Amino acid sequence: MKPSLNFGTLLLAALLPAAQAQGAPAKPQTHSCHLPGVEEALLCMKLPVPLDPAQAGKTLQLHVTIAPALREGARRDPLFVLAGGPGEAGSDVLTILNTAMRRVRPTRDIVFIDQRGTGLSGKLECEPGLDEDSSLTDEQIDAALVRCIRASKAPFAAYTTANAARDIEQVRRALGYGKINLWGGSYGTRLGQAYARAYPANVRTLILDAVAAPDQVIPAGGRDSQAALDKLFGQCDADPACRKAFPGLRAEFDGLVAKVGKGLAISLPDPRTARQVDIDMTSARLLGTVHNMLYSPADARRLPFLVHSAARGRWQPFVARRNLGADSTPEGSSATLLYLAVICAEDMPRFTPALIASDDAPLTRDFARRLPGLCRAMNVPAASLPAPTPIEVPALLLSGALDPVTAPHRAARAAQTMPRAQLLVAPNVGHGVSQLGCAPRLLRAFLDHPEQKVDGSCLNEIPAPTFQLGSAGPQP
Repeated sequence: MKPSLNFGTLLLAALLPAAQAQGAPAKPQTHSCHLPGVEEALLCMKLPVPLDPAQAGKTLQLHVTIAPALREGARRDPLFVLAGGPGEAGSDVLTILNTAMRRVRPTRDIVFIDQRGTGLSGKLECEPGLDEDSSLTDEQIDAALVRCIRASKAPFAAYTTANAARDIEQVRRALGYGKINLWGGSYGTRLGQAYARAYPANVRTLILDAVAAPDQVIPAGGRDSQAALDKLFGQCDADPACRKAFPGLRAEFDGLVAKVGKGLAISLPDPRTARQVDIDMTSARLLGTVHNMLYSPADARRLPFLVHSAARGRWQPFVARRNLGADSTPEGSSATLLYLAVICAEDMPRFTPALIASDDAPLTRDFARRLPGLCRAMNVPAASLPAPTPIEVPALLLSGALDPVTAPHRAARAAQTMPRAQLLVAPNVGHGVSQLGCAPRLLRAFLDHPEQKVDGSCLNEIPAPTFQLGSAGPQP
C-alpha cells in the first residue's frame, strides 16, 4: 500500500522543474521506503556521485532518505542531518525524527544522507562484532582488521570529509533545494562545518550538537575522557547513597585497571546464554567499555555498581553491559573502514608525539597505541586541511557538560570562527543534547528565527539520572 502524498512530497516535485531549468542535474527517481527505526513510509533515492572528484569515470551510489514535512505551507529550506562517527549513516539515526526532530518535522523536510562508505552508500566494514569477540586478544583483533583492510578494493583516499561535503552539495542540487539548514552530531559537526565553508552561499543556518572543533584531533581525547570520569566519581561521592554504597570507588577502579593491565582471565556463566565462558579481560575491553558508558549519563551512573562488583570478583554485570555492543544489529554498526579512512587521513598526521604525550590518559591510551599500525595498513595520504575560514551564518552550538569526547570547550573553540554563533550547555547531559528535554523546541525556535537569541535556560531542568546501587537497577 502506497503512502498518501503530503505537502512535503508534492513540494519536492514542484521544486524539480525550476532546479532543472537552472542547469541542476536531473533528480533521480525517489520511491517509497520502509527503513528500520521508523514505522511510516519515507522517500528514498540513490544518487550517483563521483567516487573521486579529481578523476572522471567511477561513481558510487549515495543513499538519501527524505522525511517530507507534515504540514501544508512547509518551508522551502529543509534540514539536512549529518550523522556521527565517522562511520555512522543517516539511515542509522532515523529514530531522531520522533525525538530531536519532532518539532522541526511539521514544517520542514528532513533529509538524511548515508555518507559515502556508510550504511546503504557502500558501507566499508569488516566482520561485524569483531572487536567484541572475547576469545580474541587485542593483537588478534588488530591482525584481523589489517587482513580486512588489505582485502578491501575500496580506494580509501576518496573517502574524505571534503568529498563527503561535495556529496551533500550534489544532494542539495539534485533535490532542487535553495539554501539548506544543517544539523550535525559529533563527527557530523566536522562535516557540517566543512560544507558551510565550502558552500557558504547555500547554507541558511547551522546546528551543531556535540561539537568537534576545527583543530580537534579525534584520537586525542584522553584529557576530556578523564575529566568526565573524574566528574562521575565526584558526583558519586557527593551523593549520600552512592558514597555509602561505594566508599572506595576510585581505589577500586584504579585497582581494576592495574589488575587487568597485567592480564586477567575470568571464567563465568555467559549473561546471555548461561554457558560457562572464558574471557580474557584486557585493558582495551575494560577501559573501552568504561569510555563508551560515559557518553550517556544514564549509562554512566551504572558504572560505580559495575566497578564495585568487578572489584569483588563478580564480573557478570560488567560483562553483560559490555555485551550490549556485540548484541547490536550489524545493520546499525559503524563502518570500521570508513572510520579509519577519515581518521588516518585527517587526524593521524596531527597526532604528533608531543600531543600524544600531553593527552595521555588511561581511557584512550590503548586506542592511541593501536591506531598507528592500523593507519599504516590503510596507507592513505594526509588530507589537506586548510585553516578554518569564518562561518558567517547563524549557528546554534549544543554541548553536554559531561561529554567525554566533545566537551563544551570544543564548542567554544569552534565558535571562535563563527561570529553569529550561540552556545548552549546542558549541565546533566553527555554526548548529544538535541533529543533531550526542551532541546527539540529550541531547535525549532532557532530554525524559525535564527537571528533571535535562544533561551537555553530550560536545559538546566534536564535531571541527572540516579545511580544504580544494586542488581535491581537505578534508584527510583
